[in-house]
Amino acid sequence: MIPVTLFDSPHVRGVNAALKGAKEIILVNQIADDHNEALTADHVLPVAVVCRIVNSMHMPSSELRIRLQVLSRAKVHKVTQSGTYPRVQITRLANNHPQKLSREQQKLISSVQNKFTQLSQIDENASAYELMVQDTYEPGELADLVAMALPLEYKDAEPIYLECDAFKRLDAVAKILASHLDLVSIRERISDRARKELTKSEHETLLREQIRQIQAELGEETDDTDELETLEQQLKKSKMPPAVKTEATKQLRRLKQLHPDTSEAALARTYIDWMVDLPWATRTKDSLDVKTARQILDEDHYGLEKTKERILDCLAVGRLKKNMRGPILLFVGPPGVGKTSLGRSIARALGRKFVRASVGGLRDEAEIRGHRRTYVGALPGRIIQGLKTAQSKNPVFILDEIDKIGSDFRGDPASVLLEVLDPAQNANFEDHYLNVPFDLSEVMFIATANVTDNIPSALLDRMEIIEIPGYTAEEKIEIAKRYIVPRERSENGLDKIIDGKHDFQIPEKSIQFVIEGYTRESGVRELTRTISSICRKVARLAAEGQDLPRTITPQVIEKFLGPVMFIADRKLKDPQVGVVTGLAWTPVGGEILTIEVSSTPGKGQLSLTGQLGEVMRESAMAALTYVQASAEELGINPEIFEKVNLHVHVPHGAIPKDGPSAGTAIATALVSVLTGKPISNNIAMTGEVTLRGNVLAVGGVREKALAALRADIPVVIIPEDNKRELVEYPEYLKSKVTFVPVKTVTEVIKLALSEQVHNLTETVHVSKPTILKK
Repeated sequence: MIPVTLFDSPHVRGVNAALKGAKEIILVNQIADDHNEALTADHVLPVAVVCRIVNSMHMPSSELRIRLQVLSRAKVHKVTQSGTYPRVQITRLANNHPQKLSREQQKLISSVQNKFTQLSQIDENASAYELMVQDTYEPGELADLVAMALPLEYKDAEPIYLECDAFKRLDAVAKILASHLDLVSIRERISDRARKELTKSEHETLLREQIRQIQAELGEETDDTDELETLEQQLKKSKMPPAVKTEATKQLRRLKQLHPDTSEAALARTYIDWMVDLPWATRTKDSLDVKTARQILDEDHYGLEKTKERILDCLAVGRLKKNMRGPILLFVGPPGVGKTSLGRSIARALGRKFVRASVGGLRDEAEIRGHRRTYVGALPGRIIQGLKTAQSKNPVFILDEIDKIGSDFRGDPASVLLEVLDPAQNANFEDHYLNVPFDLSEVMFIATANVTDNIPSALLDRMEIIEIPGYTAEEKIEIAKRYIVPRERSENGLDKIIDGKHDFQIPEKSIQFVIEGYTRESGVRELTRTISSICRKVARLAAEGQDLPRTITPQVIEKFLGPVMFIADRKLKDPQVGVVTGLAWTPVGGEILTIEVSSTPGKGQLSLTGQLGEVMRESAMAALTYVQASAEELGINPEIFEKVNLHVHVPHGAIPKDGPSAGTAIATALVSVLTGKPISNNIAMTGEVTLRGNVLAVGGVREKALAALRADIPVVIIPEDNKRELVEYPEYLKSKVTFVPVKTVTEVIKLALSEQVHNLTETVHVSKPTILKK
């Protein structure tokens, strides 16, 4: 029996006509819902049902309520509009009752009845039809009855409705019944287990999930549902590797099962956000024009030719070979020489994104590799965070201050960097938070450091070291003229007040005055601050309406900044006995080092003062032993060592000093005191001395030579093994300083104690370096 309510006038008129006749009507399933066209057989399903009108009732609101009894299926041939209501031309499809059922057909009917009995025991809706199902043995009627009792969706019900063969229909219903029975059984078992194990919070979670499902059915999805759908779409569109996408999909499926207000849901949502936002396959296209790259590097930085050549070499290789692995570089140099800004220029020249992460002072390896997701507030490490910020798989990644990484009970971050900075391993870098591999092989890593002493040897071996030396005074002047002064003028608002009436210039002479009197550094950071201070002083005068200086002279600078802070190094006025000019390297550049030796009556004791380090003390002892062993060759009476005490002192006693490079200077000063011959004030020297009088190579010769040039010392004695470095020295340095390579201390002493070099002004060239005759 089917209750039907009719609203449309044509249908009401058709039922009224049927009530006057055989009281039978046809129910058809309409496919197209277009009321503007005439209804045809193409608009309905090919199978309809013949129904008898059991009773009818006309309502005051023009509705007609009827109760129908379904009689049989019918095949639809034609649909027409005859008069004021539609008519259907059909052929009745009678239910053929087989006289004798086969064994398979009997088993099928029995199986359907048994499974429906099982379903009725756990499903209250099915229990209302149990008796009718058990009393029905005709296969077609049984199939229709069971299908009516099941909660079928349209897509499952339509094939059964259209199937006219009774046993095929019953077989299809049997399959759906079996599947539905399994599903209901599983739900029942889960419900029984849940009723036994649910705590109060879990019960609330279940209720909220039910509410969410109800809201979804009603079309009232919450924002959380929309967010999950958005994440799912982003996950499908992302170009993750298959293994990574599998893990992300697993976490998203888990997130859907959690209540949105729980902490587990927040952790899962954050994890999926990170996975979706990472540039798994996003990369920028390299700009491989070597000429343009050279122009960009020259625009941003003055000098640094060796570094620029290395970058241009990398670009040239990129033009010839695709999928080139990102190089691992280490810029080593004193503070303020532009290591970090050089990395930014490299990114601009390559057309890549730029990322910077300062690792100085890190002691927790989780800062590099990330925290486990089980920790509260867990996040990926700085490598993954930087890549997310860049939104590129191949950025230029700067690791600043890598020489200042520490370690404690939380791990050793430098050990983690062994994998990050190894091109053979970082293609499968695994962050603890992501717990899936990420390819870092296309990242161009550039580390910066002031010194390499504190970097573990294994980590240092993975990087190509490019030394960035300190700037000379001439280079600082050019940098100030080209970059610092224009930038500081603009940043301090002086461009707005500068016109034809008020010009603002800092000439080269004034810049040199600032460099020598107010800064003492290898880089230009303090120089930038000082020029900025001068610009602020001018801006203040402009704001107060006072007259502005057209040219910033040294006198104006001294008025703005006060007396000079540093006194420039100057060579000794005259040659002196026992006083030699040595050269020292410091983190801020080279400096001249005056070493004094005096003799007093005594018993051959050696005193060392001036806060000397252990290595420098050993060098002094080695120098004295050499002088004692070679006394006759050097023109010294061997007996004098038993009659005098020798005192070696290095002024500026509050400053610690160490290193072996003062060995030749101390040996020369000892010979000068013992022979009474003065040492030339036009000579500075560096080199380690051995007990046999050999001079060994030392470091920082370029910076030391620059210190000698600042002090107007024309001759620098260097070890023979350092002679090869002259090729890389700037031309103006080689044109103003004479480099004298030596192999033994004897050569140094003969040159330093010779009166012929007191006024030496010769120059040296790389092709034919000037070597003084003995």
